[in-house]
Amino acid sequence: MSAVEEKLAGLGLTLPEVAAPLASYVPAIRTGSYIYTAGQLPLVEGKLGVTGKVGAEVTPEEAKELARICALNALAAVKSVVGDLDKVVRVVKVVGFVASAPDFTGQPGVVNGTSELLGQVLGDAGVHARSAVGVAVLPLDAPVEVEIQVEVAD
Repeated sequence: MSAVEEKLAGLGLTLPEVAAPLASYVPAIRTGSYIYTAGQLPLVEGKLGVTGKVGAEVTPEEAKELARICALNALAAVKSVVGDLDKVVRVVKVVGFVASAPDFTGQPGVVNGTSELLGQVLGDAGVHARSAVGVAVLPLDAPVEVEIQVEVAD
């Protein structure tokens, strides 16, 4: 077990299986020293536990937890390409999309669910640049979608 997976286990978490793509794309791809993930939904065992807009049907607290699940799915996608999460040198960028009610402006707090988990399991390597974007709707009516870019060692 990698040190990253041991840290996850210490938090009571395990990496899920890589989520199957919903269309014509791959979950993650490597180019040079970088891995780019596709947008990861908060799927657990292939299903969304919660749907709807944050600030309406979904609370910001629920959405933050969903962003954490997205981060786990993103790490699983990275591992599927690199084989060992201990090869992650740095999380370079996180982009979080939050399906938002028209008056909801707390997208950064929701995406903190991803950022905080990456920091907990990767330490300084988990510190990253980030965008948190409010959108009208996401695939499957998911409340949150997250993609990450990481630099990895050879």
